[in-house]
Formats: sequence, structure tokens, C-alpha cells
Amino acid sequence: MEYNGHKPIYLQNADMIQEKIVRGEWPEEERIPSVRELGASVGVNPNTIVRSYQLLESQDIIYNKRGMGYYVKGGAVARIKENVKREFIANELPWFKAKAEMLGISKQELIELL
Repeated sequence: MEYNGHKPIYLQNADMIQEKIVRGEWPEEERIPSVRELGASVGVNPNTIVRSYQLLESQDIIYNKRGMGYYVKGGAVARIKENVKREFIANELPWFKAKAEMLGISKQELIELL
């Protein structure tokens, strides 16, 4: 995985995990790779993956079955979509709107482009 320097690696990993869940690569109620497995596959220290998993666990996206590993929680796809939607509306949409206004792009042009 290629990382950018603008966002902590553990957050980039959490985003990647959520994408896999939403795309159905890691289905709800199914086991996901162990900390070591995922760390090795993306080329980061397992402690970084632990931090990503802890974040997702606190967001009710995954859960730990003691001795068996981490699993995708039921309803995770809906929670992820709602979280990402809320973040998009709060952070990216205002920037996009301001940029479109600055460039003189009308609402009608945006609708046609979208």
C-alpha cells in the first residue's frame, strides 16, 4: 500500500479496511486478517495495525473474539457509509462548494456534470 504523508498511517489503514468492508471483500460477521497478517501484507509494523483495529473497534465496525481474532461487526457497512457521508458533508463539501463558486460553476452545470 502507498501511504501519503498528510495523514497518519494508522488512519490510512483504517480507511483501507473500511473500503474492503464496504466493497464486500471482508463480509460482515467474517474474520479479518490478524494484526500480524495485515501488517505483513501492507508493510507496516503490527503495532500500527493494532492502533487501526482499536480505532475501528471503538467505532463499532469490528470486534475481537478472544483467542479467535477480529471480525467485521453486523451492520458495519451501514455505519461506515453513514460516518463517511457525515465526514464528507462536514469537511469536503464546503471546500468543493467554495471552489465551484470561485470558478463560477453554476449549480446547473454541477448537476449536469454529476
